[in-house]
Amino acid sequence: MSKISPLAYIDPLAKIGENCEIGPFVFIDKNVVIGDNNKIMPNANILEYSHIGNGNTIFPGAVIGATPQDLKFVGEVTTAEIGDNNLIRENVTINRGTKSKGKTVVGSDNLLMEGVHIAHDCLLGNGIIIGNQTKVAGEVIIDSHSIISAAVLIHQFCRIGGYGMLQGGKATSMDIPPFIIAGRAPLTYCGLNIIGLRRRKFTPERIDQIRQAYRYIYEMDFNTSVAIQKIEEEMEMTDDIKYIVDFVKNSQRGIMK
Repeated sequence: MSKISPLAYIDPLAKIGENCEIGPFVFIDKNVVIGDNNKIMPNANILEYSHIGNGNTIFPGAVIGATPQDLKFVGEVTTAEIGDNNLIRENVTINRGTKSKGKTVVGSDNLLMEGVHIAHDCLLGNGIIIGNQTKVAGEVIIDSHSIISAAVLIHQFCRIGGYGMLQGGKATSMDIPPFIIAGRAPLTYCGLNIIGLRRRKFTPERIDQIRQAYRYIYEMDFNTSVAIQKIEEEMEMTDDIKYIVDFVKNSQRGIMK
């Protein structure tokens, strides 16, 4: 049985799962679906067409499912979809999608710290950490196991590769490949995210292979297309190397220099 404060408002057309805890002054709109074992703290707002999985904790002041801050949005039915076991801290905002993708998705096991904004049509994977006051513009893709520090600005349509780290107070308008640390000003390659990779149980051999790929891309005097050609010709196409190659080849905005 769920524990729901009498001071919360839940629309009759909302669906609430089992064993949820909903605090006072929570607002849950119509056409909202919330799974089991969620804790929603006071003054959180779950707006229309939000779908929330199981085991999430949503802190005070969070707003999930607000309409997009996009002038092309004309009221179409779109969703904000949250997976399982996320920590969504105070004043986080997650907007619905637009007709572009139809949904904004936050996967599972993510930590979104205070004041994070996730705009329309973003697609977030699993195991991501996003620091305080970071703002993610529309249609950004963040791959699983990324760490994005505080007060970062991410331009619309960018992609952030998995297992990397983006240092605090930075801004990017280009794609950031996986496994690396991006920092300094202007934003640039700062080596591999060694500590993160070790925590994820990457072996020294895997790390060395990844390091060699980035030597071609960032440390040798090759342009990007030549670097990728060298990697394909000279390196074993493990899953990690294929991820790097495919990421760079498919980059729509170009990778960070």
